[in-house]
Amino acid sequence: MITKKIDNKTIRYLNYLKDVFGNKLMLKKNLFTNKLEVYKREIENCKKCQLGNTRNKFVFGDGNANADIMFVGEAPGATEDETGITFVGRAGKLLDKLLMEIDLHRDDVFIANVLKCRPPKNRDPLPNEIATCEQYLHKQISLIKPKVIVALGRIAGKTLIKKELSLGKMRGNAYNYQNVDLYVTYHPAAILRNPNWKESISSDFEMIANKYL
Repeated sequence: MITKKIDNKTIRYLNYLKDVFGNKLMLKKNLFTNKLEVYKREIENCKKCQLGNTRNKFVFGDGNANADIMFVGEAPGATEDETGITFVGRAGKLLDKLLMEIDLHRDDVFIANVLKCRPPKNRDPLPNEIATCEQYLHKQISLIKPKVIVALGRIAGKTLIKKELSLGKMRGNAYNYQNVDLYVTYHPAAILRNPNWKESISSDFEMIANKYL
């Protein structure tokens, strides 16, 4: 069993609390826990829509709980559903490379999806699934407090801006989502299918880094 050593400063603080409140001190659940991790535990068994019955893993999101940049895709894919980790596989590796181009690592940002469970056969999210699951994204944003949100792909973009537009018309424009600046760019998987768009997504990442970092 692995145990963590408590430093002297923490011991003194705990002894102070004991002196003030006595031996029956009740600590808040999240006193020594990341609030985002606490929230994950609260919702990871969600069965509010049919996807809760078909998923393998609930894909909450990964990264820095205090990130300045938050990336949002539409929904988990097959590999995410298997691992419970956002943006893994070839698309995830490309996203890592795009972050390296602006001197960032995956641990510097937060990556999530609108839906936390994979739709069967990777179909587009249904309106009722979005209506049910989007509240979780709202809470994540309120806890992380990013400076900017980047929607990855047309489906994620139109879902967040609530407009039926092509990616070309969404890209390059500033929107507002949950009182946070929002931009829309290509999904890394789209770049794998069409490498000619690589320069465009790199340009979007550079613009966002220059403006918000």
